[in-house]
Amino acid sequence: MQRLLLHFLQTVLSLALILLVTGCGEDPRFSGNTSYIGGGIYGGGEQAGPPRDTVSYWDGDGLGGSPSVKISLGEQRAYFYKGGVLVGVSQLSTGREGKNTSPGKYRIIGKDVNHASSLYGDYVDDGGNVVMPNIELGKDPKPPGTHYKGASMPYYMQIAPGFGMHAGYLPGYPASHGCIRMPEFMAVDFFKSVSVGTPVTITN
Repeated sequence: MQRLLLHFLQTVLSLALILLVTGCGEDPRFSGNTSYIGGGIYGGGEQAGPPRDTVSYWDGDGLGGSPSVKISLGEQRAYFYKGGVLVGVSQLSTGREGKNTSPGKYRIIGKDVNHASSLYGDYVDDGGNVVMPNIELGKDPKPPGTHYKGASMPYYMQIAPGFGMHAGYLPGYPASHGCIRMPEFMAVDFFKSVSVGTPVTITN
């Protein structure tokens, strides 16, 4: 009887270990290969992969009411409201130390589904191959035979000059140059639901 019980426990532990190893892999929604700007961390630098997103959701389709966004820097979350009713929550990655996202009251001042940064990106050759990644234009010297390519900031919702919300890589902590990154599937919902003038409040 004890031998049977021991065998059963060993089997359960083995299965638990298998599930633990295979169940914590990288979520493809936050692949390290996702093009992203606002933070200086490109996919290749995040070998362990980002944490699994168990927070983000959207229930705002078909619901009316004036939109508004509240962002908590401490929680690294964005809350989307329609008519004062919470309809969506998104995990975020905001500005890292020295490039902190500024708290305050803002409004959406522009939208661009295929935006590219005019300040951060890569130096690439004529074939489009990255020669020098993650550069800041005007600060990093350009290698001969290269040109600047602004980093992609899909579903960009601008709230101040050079500053906004967009789809990007989330390593699980503040890591951007000040922009507010969110998973692409959430950025799509936020983008389609805001308009110029939508209020955005950022708190600590």
